[in-house]
Amino acid sequence: MKTRESGMPEEAMWDSFFDPESILAALALDSRCVNVVEFGCGYGTFTIPAANVVSGTVFALDIEPEMIQATEQRAVRFGVTNVRVLRRDFVEEGTGLPDGCVDYAMLFNILHCEEPSRLLREAHRVLAAKGKLGIIHWRSDIPTPRGPSLDIRPTPDDCANWAAQAGFDRLEGETILIPPYHFGIVLEKGRRIEECA
Repeated sequence: MKTRESGMPEEAMWDSFFDPESILAALALDSRCVNVVEFGCGYGTFTIPAANVVSGTVFALDIEPEMIQATEQRAVRFGVTNVRVLRRDFVEEGTGLPDGCVDYAMLFNILHCEEPSRLLREAHRVLAAKGKLGIIHWRSDIPTPRGPSLDIRPTPDDCANWAAQAGFDRLEGETILIPPYHFGIVLEKGRRIEECA
């Protein structure tokens, strides 16, 4: 199932919105993380930089064949061998990964979907104890040249509240502004697993 407003701009335009290395560092992805799952890899904009940080595998998931191909091509172009790109409807079917198998989950520009709690519960399931969740989304308080309509964009508080209901604790107190059009937050898999049911 595609999320609402799933269209991607041209790759060059998309890449112009981000400095992936500095964003990932700000969102607490570091070399202590071994395996990563990315919900919606798109062009691989964050996939390849994440693969350069971690010692294990980046599981890059997307429903679109074109995005799978783009990410695979980017991995080859940059000589990255620790990326496993999987075409998967993770909204409907989950990730297909075992419980507790990753140290970091990336939910970037995707929580405008109709059931964000479903993705957050799946991220919680596949994260190891004390695993981290990085969230990025389009800001809803300013106009942007792309992105979903303003009325379906979550705020940082929306994301943090949904994540708390899924069993996450906020790791960083402040919302991270990601110029020019995004925000980010970092959470950690909490001990309140019973609340995920």
